[in-house]
Formats: sequence, C-alpha cells, structure tokens
Amino acid sequence: MKNDSPVTVAVIRKVKAGREQEFEQAVHEFVTQSVHLPGQLGVHILRPAIGSGSREYGILRKFNSAHERDEFYKSPVYMEWTRRVVDLEEGEPRFEHLSGLETWFTLPGQKLIVPPTRWKMAMVTLAGVYPVSLLIGLWLSPVLKRLPLPLNLFFVSFIIVVLLTWVIMPRLTKLFKPWLYPNL
Repeated sequence: MKNDSPVTVAVIRKVKAGREQEFEQAVHEFVTQSVHLPGQLGVHILRPAIGSGSREYGILRKFNSAHERDEFYKSPVYMEWTRRVVDLEEGEPRFEHLSGLETWFTLPGQKLIVPPTRWKMAMVTLAGVYPVSLLIGLWLSPVLKRLPLPLNLFFVSFIIVVLLTWVIMPRLTKLFKPWLYPNL
C-alpha cells in the first residue's frame, strides 16, 4: 500500500565555530535552489538562539509523501549541498522524521511544521482525549463490555485514534492556534 500522507523531516547540523556566516550563506543558496523541487510543501530554517552558545541549525522540510522525500534526498541538488557543507560541520547531520503527535499540530493550510512545546501539545491532546474517552465510556460501555477485554480495548483505542487524528485534533489546533503559535 502506498503512503501518500505528508512527511516532515528535521535535519540538525552542528556548524564549526567561526564558520557560521559561511554556513548561513550556503543554507540560503541551498533553500533557494531546492524549495521548488517536486513534492515540497515548505522549508523552515531554525537558527541557534542568540547568546545560547549553540551552533546547531535545524532544517525542517515537509514533503507531499515519503516517496517524494526519498527522491529529494537522492537529488543532485541535495547531493551537491552535502558536499559543499561537509567542511563547515562538526560530525554527521541528525535526521529526525516527525510523524508522531507533532503532526496533529500542523495548522490547516500551512506549509511548515514547527511544533509547539511538548507541554502545550500534551495539554491540547489531553483536551481532546478526555472528552472522547468519557463519551466512549458513557455511550459504548454497555456494548463493549460484552467483548473480551483485548478486543474491547482495541475498539476503544481505534475509535480514539481515528477521532483524534481526523476530527478532534485538527479542530483543537485551529481553536488554540494563538496559544500554540503565538508568533504566527
């Protein structure tokens, strides 16, 4: 079965001390060259906080699908970029595929994903899980209690996940947008 859902990848690169300006220039040119390649839904650069002492940069890129993500990371533009910046970096880049709870927090119509803090995601998730669990307990308990416990819990979990993924979390994310994304 082909997976056509959007995929987000965070690539974290640590830049050598004193090479930050050169890396910034290289990143700017790379984004300009690569943002229009097929399958892209957006790119966002996360820079170290001023005064933090960190030299880690994050490149968040969202793709239409896993296939288009894979094609991007095999592309000549990406390969050239990696050759260009290898001498500017300390160690290997870290790749993080964002596919868990943070994907519930993608704003409708937005091309970038910059997840809110984990505690905010936890609070909004709780605001979605609690009422759904309560309603399932009230409405479906009489029916589900007749099933063996593993099957009962499977159906409860299935209903919660489906409702959260396609109904509840998109609406809660939109409702809490000013709190989750105060800088947008």
